[in-house]
Amino acid sequence: MAFSLDSITTSSVLKPPRAIVLGVEKIGKSTFAAGSDRPIFIPIKREEGIDDLNVARFPACETFGDVMSAISVLYQEDHQYQTAVIDSSSALEPVIWEDVCQENGAASIEKVNGGFGKGYVEALSRWQSIMEGLDALREHKNMASIIIGHVKVSHFNDPERDSYNRYTFDINDRASNALFRWADFIGFANNKIVTTTEKQGFGKEVKRAVDAANGNRFLFTQKTPAHPGGGRGVYGRLPAELSLSWEAFKNAVAAAV
Repeated sequence: MAFSLDSITTSSVLKPPRAIVLGVEKIGKSTFAAGSDRPIFIPIKREEGIDDLNVARFPACETFGDVMSAISVLYQEDHQYQTAVIDSSSALEPVIWEDVCQENGAASIEKVNGGFGKGYVEALSRWQSIMEGLDALREHKNMASIIIGHVKVSHFNDPERDSYNRYTFDINDRASNALFRWADFIGFANNKIVTTTEKQGFGKEVKRAVDAANGNRFLFTQKTPAHPGGGRGVYGRLPAELSLSWEAFKNAVAAAV
């Protein structure tokens, strides 16, 4: 490609988002993604989030090759889909590990190439291939992408204050760090919970969790000590919490623009 001063531009461009939607179990992550613009799901084996949803989907992917094949079909063929949804990354990780183990003749990801984390490094190359495939759909098909993921509770040793527990992505740290860097938007889906203290006899107190929003579910858009979140550009200027629906997310993005 030849460059010249005439090729310089200053206008901003809002491309379809690359989103990661994390959340606790059964909160509605797949339902959120199903409300996106003309979604096509790439479901992973053993993930049942869309079983009762009326959405377009490929057959459940059983291998890493299946996932790449689905992305390739969306890239090569004409279609009207606007959002590619991988459901879920948590189910995809063992599929990737299985592919790495088969290629290297290893019994487990910990044994690949003699261990010492080499299996996770090789697995990262599969994740990068998926991200590159989704980027190609974005660039050439103008498609958004959503990667759904589950969370776990991890203990964090904060070097500046007392340690605490927090929700974290439940895949290997190398993969989660790479996905977080890639994503334009990271959202965390959950209920809104408050704790109350009830006095018991003999001076004892019991803390109870209470749903503060009468069953309403939320998408939290910013990182806090308790959970992941955040975005770049427009996606970093969203309200801290939204109703857990694609319509609310889309309206918030339009307002931020």
